[in-house]
Amino acid sequence: PGSPWRDFYVWSDTSEKYKDARIIFTDFESSNWAWDPVAQAYYWHRFYKHQPDLNYDNPRVRREILRVLDFWFQMGVDGMRLDAVPYLVEREDTNCENLPETHAVLKELRAHLDRKFSDRLLLAEANQWPEDAAAYFGDGDECHMAFHFPIMPRLFMALRMEDRFPVIDMLEQSLDIPANCQWGMFLRNHDELTLEMVTDEERDYMYKAYAQDPRARINVGIRRRLAPLLENSRRRIELMNSLLFSLPGTPILYYGDEIGMGDNYYLGDRDGVRTPMQWSPDRNAGFSKANPQKLYLPAIIDSEYHFETVNVENQSRNFSSLLWFMRRTLAIRKQFKAFGRGGIEFLPSDNTKVLTFLRSFEDENILVVANLSRYCQAVQIQMPDYAGFSVHEVFSDNRFPDIAEAPYTVTLAPHSFYWFALKEPVVSTLPEADQVPHLQCQVTWSRILGSKAEAQLMSTIMPYLRRARWFAGKGKGIRRLRIADSITVPVHDQPVYVLQLEVTYTSAPREHYLLPIAFAGHDLQMKIVRESPEAVIAQLALKDDEGIVYEAIYDEDFRQMLLDLIVRRRSLKAGSGRLVARRGSRFSSLLADGVVPEVSRILKVEQSNTSILYDHTFFLKLYRRIEQGVNPDVELPRNLTEHTDFANIPAFAGAIEWQSNQGAAATIASLLEFVPNETDAWSYTLDNVERSFGYAQTLKDKIEESPCVPPSILDIDPDTLPLPIRDFIGPVYIEMAVLLGRRSAQLHRALASLSRSPDLTAEPFSLLYQKSLHQSIRGMTLKVLAELERSLPKLEDRTADAIRGILAEKKTILGRLRRIAERKVRARKIRTHGDYHLGQVLYTGKDFTIIDFEGEPARSMTERRLKQSALRDVAGMIRSFHYAAHGAILLRAVRQGADIDYLERWADLWYTCVSGTFLHAYMREVADADFVPPDKEDFALLLETFLLEKAVYELGYELNNRPDWLMIPARGIVQMLR
Repeated sequence: PGSPWRDFYVWSDTSEKYKDARIIFTDFESSNWAWDPVAQAYYWHRFYKHQPDLNYDNPRVRREILRVLDFWFQMGVDGMRLDAVPYLVEREDTNCENLPETHAVLKELRAHLDRKFSDRLLLAEANQWPEDAAAYFGDGDECHMAFHFPIMPRLFMALRMEDRFPVIDMLEQSLDIPANCQWGMFLRNHDELTLEMVTDEERDYMYKAYAQDPRARINVGIRRRLAPLLENSRRRIELMNSLLFSLPGTPILYYGDEIGMGDNYYLGDRDGVRTPMQWSPDRNAGFSKANPQKLYLPAIIDSEYHFETVNVENQSRNFSSLLWFMRRTLAIRKQFKAFGRGGIEFLPSDNTKVLTFLRSFEDENILVVANLSRYCQAVQIQMPDYAGFSVHEVFSDNRFPDIAEAPYTVTLAPHSFYWFALKEPVVSTLPEADQVPHLQCQVTWSRILGSKAEAQLMSTIMPYLRRARWFAGKGKGIRRLRIADSITVPVHDQPVYVLQLEVTYTSAPREHYLLPIAFAGHDLQMKIVRESPEAVIAQLALKDDEGIVYEAIYDEDFRQMLLDLIVRRRSLKAGSGRLVARRGSRFSSLLADGVVPEVSRILKVEQSNTSILYDHTFFLKLYRRIEQGVNPDVELPRNLTEHTDFANIPAFAGAIEWQSNQGAAATIASLLEFVPNETDAWSYTLDNVERSFGYAQTLKDKIEESPCVPPSILDIDPDTLPLPIRDFIGPVYIEMAVLLGRRSAQLHRALASLSRSPDLTAEPFSLLYQKSLHQSIRGMTLKVLAELERSLPKLEDRTADAIRGILAEKKTILGRLRRIAERKVRARKIRTHGDYHLGQVLYTGKDFTIIDFEGEPARSMTERRLKQSALRDVAGMIRSFHYAAHGAILLRAVRQGADIDYLERWADLWYTCVSGTFLHAYMREVADADFVPPDKEDFALLLETFLLEKAVYELGYELNNRPDWLMIPARGIVQMLR
């Protein structure tokens, strides 16, 4: 008594004061007062008797607490948890919790913090019901965050009861909080799974469900870590963490739960969940090198959770581990502001075992679907406000069926979850119903062409043409649109007009496009508008009927007519020519049982043509831009099918030509065999690159240096690749790269063997041709470099720096290109694919099929039929591998929160080894062929020239289309120059 330090604590001459205050640790304490024989008085403790409470009514105590804050924040601490914050102050005739004086102390702390450390955080530990806990935010002037205690046990209750109600019920009771505050969400904390904020009945249920052994219980809680609580079920652990990360608030993880550590409740108190972190299988779990007996608590040695098995080092090596799941999930969560700041809306659904809610913020909408059941479940979710939205699973970005007016159905595996990003429909280029052009004319549909109404009809076709995906003249000024020719086809009771439209531009050569149009009366009109609204061109009131003008390709009968033309080898008369169909020699053998397919559908892909699938038998490509001359997309597949034994293309089945009366012909359609496939080689490769990157990330903490990248793809031999590199790439994909190299070589051998016409026969290289080639590539390079220099101010800093580096090497680049004109190369020019990359190859699951011999659509038909070096195709494929390696980082790794600089080094290794493997297999297959140089230096010269040409072309393309991707070709050029 009399000491200033005595007033730092709360004293009383009697233990009867504050009798309304509850005892927190009922297992260990019988009173909140303890007798001090020295002071001859009782001191106050809300927890254990060895933890006397401070007297916050004493100004000196509050000043000392501020000094403590200053000390730790100056040391660099980011935030502090305010332990047991409701119990700071005591008053008679109250329960000594949540008192106004307590809030006054907190406001004082916060004001001090805002003055000196505005970027630090206070987290309130207030084990209270939501309305009481929310008071610790004040008006945004007390704690920045507060633990949401009541939701924690209800997550576990919902899981065990397999019922979403406990979660929904509690969150619907949560109050709105200040905008600068946030709830702290957690599954368990440093103490125990506390059951204070549940009813007596709920507490009894939780004990029976999660702590049947009484020794696992403490006070009014359960002293277990997360994995033992959930019986070490990986599915349930992932499900609970997914809810933690997706519910409103900031998720708080406690050490050990990210790897599924066990506990030891035999240690007493809460020590069983405070055992050393398990870093490695080494001594003391890598936590300390001390004598194990000196540790403050022993490491876990339970057989199921032994530190030699469950530790960070082991799980870092395994990309399928819980640790990697947590890393990936957190990285995904950071991509969406909706998880952190978005509102929550529980969505009505028909299955109470499935929790469904929406997190929304600004233009982000994340649908969370969680199966609380141990069995598979299906759920139908009511989302009428989101009809038309596309649904993308956020981890893979795979697209699910779009939302319709009807309930959205999702099926789930036991204890599984989905996070779906709901994306608004792309702003349609379709006009609204009241914006569709309306025409009225006093003729019948069969007489509309050639009448005065034809000009009106053309005025409605113009806006339709501008919004058509296949029309390439959107950015050009159109001077005139007219019908150059037409064919009348009897399909329904009303004719279909196949129009050849001539588009005259203000400052570009004229072009011709194919557009079949039809008229639909009332009954058919409703079907077209409902199923294919994009097909509608205009509303039309005729002399004898009313309906719509629509694009006939959306009519199944018209599509069947196109196939029948080829089946019957028919011709149709046009105004100044005719439509002629022919069958390929393999047509009959491609028909299953000789039956012509009668079911067709349009493939919904963005491209310059229209693709139609006939009952998984035939694939018809309708060419929208009509160009006179031989189409290589018909010429090459037909000759390869009929005059070689190369089987890795879709067999040619037929074609349709528009022949003019003057003898000129233009292909408007080609018919090919449909090849069943798993995916294209681009998607297949991206999936494998992602797997390789996952493997690389498991090595990050184990290797001190970056992977050693071989100096050249020409030095790679797949048979001698070191085992670590084979493990990184994957032995299966290495074999697939070998197979693709062989198939590419076999394609070129087959093309080189064609000799039925001078247009197909191989020709020798000449120095004159090489100089012409150099001039062409040089001109393109100078143009692209000039465009890049002009665009520098618009580029991001990192990209601009890379482009400046390339511009500084302009002389070096031109010098490298000049070498092709300085020495004669012994090789032959052949017909080539012309646009060869991974997207032009289908992966069947065990082999590859090469498609699309159209060449680059931007080039003229005659240019696409020029003979080239086969190595131009090879260079295209090698550049495609480079795009896959580095594009996977942009497309997927960024979303997974990966270390980009680290992965780029691995991407270089992947690209070099895979490209080298592909090239090695190709070279082995063409070793005796005369269309590639026999001299290794000449081979390397040609390949480098075409690789550099392709990369420079890519720079120009990305600059005008995807500036974010400029770094990929830029990095490729830097590698080549090295």
